[in-house]
Amino acid sequence: MLTERAGVQIKMHCITLEDLVPQEHFLRKLEKAVDFSFIYDEVRDLYCPDNGRPGVDPVVLVKYLLVGYLYGIESERRIEQEIQVNMAYRWFLGLDLDDRVPDHSTISQNRRRRFHGKNVFRHLFEHILHLCMEKGLVDGKIILTDSTHVKANASFKANTKVLAERETTDYMERLDRYEAEERVRLESSGAVKPQRAGREKKESTKVEKTVSTTDPDAGMLRRSGKPEGMHYLDHQSVDAAHGIVVDVAVTPGNANDSEPYLGRIEYMREHMGLEIQEAGADSAYGTSMIYRAMEDMGIRLHTPGETGGATYKVELKREDFRYDAEKDCFLCPWGKELTLRSLERESYNICRIYRADRKDCRACPMLSKCVSNSHRSRTIRKNIFEEAVKRQRKTDDASTHKRILGLRQIWCEGSFAAQKWMHNLRCLFRRGIEAAEDHCLLSATALNLKRMIKCLG
Repeated sequence: MLTERAGVQIKMHCITLEDLVPQEHFLRKLEKAVDFSFIYDEVRDLYCPDNGRPGVDPVVLVKYLLVGYLYGIESERRIEQEIQVNMAYRWFLGLDLDDRVPDHSTISQNRRRRFHGKNVFRHLFEHILHLCMEKGLVDGKIILTDSTHVKANASFKANTKVLAERETTDYMERLDRYEAEERVRLESSGAVKPQRAGREKKESTKVEKTVSTTDPDAGMLRRSGKPEGMHYLDHQSVDAAHGIVVDVAVTPGNANDSEPYLGRIEYMREHMGLEIQEAGADSAYGTSMIYRAMEDMGIRLHTPGETGGATYKVELKREDFRYDAEKDCFLCPWGKELTLRSLERESYNICRIYRADRKDCRACPMLSKCVSNSHRSRTIRKNIFEEAVKRQRKTDDASTHKRILGLRQIWCEGSFAAQKWMHNLRCLFRRGIEAAEDHCLLSATALNLKRMIKCLG
């Protein structure tokens, strides 16, 4: 029998917003687990205490944004529309049925102006992280790191090539210090001649780069298997115990993964108090200097094995030469010495240069198989971090190494997949590296909140 319903939405009911939100709703559990009132102390100095028009409650502003990142609502205009009709969202923000939802432009202006340069979202992320640590969800012993690309709000049509100053990165500054220490050691022992003033290898201070005129902070991403264009890189470190994100850093898309890594490890140890013992990372983070620096910090680094080795134009390889540590020289298969001649800087490494005497090479019957046509004697380059790499990688076949790399795939790649699917990490709507970092911090905060509530039941 056909049933027609009419006039069912004009009845008056005596009901409260509290009655409309299910007791098992996620936002109820979140409100119970997290006290968001700490936000008042974070932003108090951004408001005038006794003058001006009353502003929107800052806790409401932050929760407003969190709703978007928790439920994958990318547009602030769309968040406003959803809060208007969703009773659970209203309850979470503390808005009654007849309260007006803050306009999306109010949220936008607070992000762009009031909160600009104040690290509000960094403090929010770290507050949630400390809660996870207090509840025993962060072990801090094994930290896993990876990066993912996030599309910038920039068009190909706005790209232009310019000559720009080469940026001095934390990685290069550390490499400079290691080079200076090694040069002082070799020169003081007489192993190499002191470098004459003005003879240092000078790199060009200008480099050609593709810049977006709409978002100059973004970088051109050109990597195999990745979409080409203007992007940012979101570097995240995840604790291996329960997959809680413990650090977020953002760089332009053309930056090398290894550049911010050591600084972030030190930040996690000193600022967050994590006692890191082992770390897992993608192969892009496993440069020889990083292995040495991690060894100096007492941390064992695990990265995937090398996919290739050095290529030689001649038959005799470096493995055919024996290194004499006592004399600090190499011995060729016929017993001739390759002595230390100089110290040279490469892009991401520093090498000691060993070279055979030309007379010895000219008289050798294996000259054509040992020395290429472009050289007069055999030369061997030895990375100054080589021994540290060998010590760090000696456990590559152990079960712990394989387990940590497996955890990195599960937690790092799984976290990025979850954030891109549900927590707005696919692309950016705002411009500038500060806005990009705020976006990535909010996405990671949303993921941490969900994992925290899941672990706590």
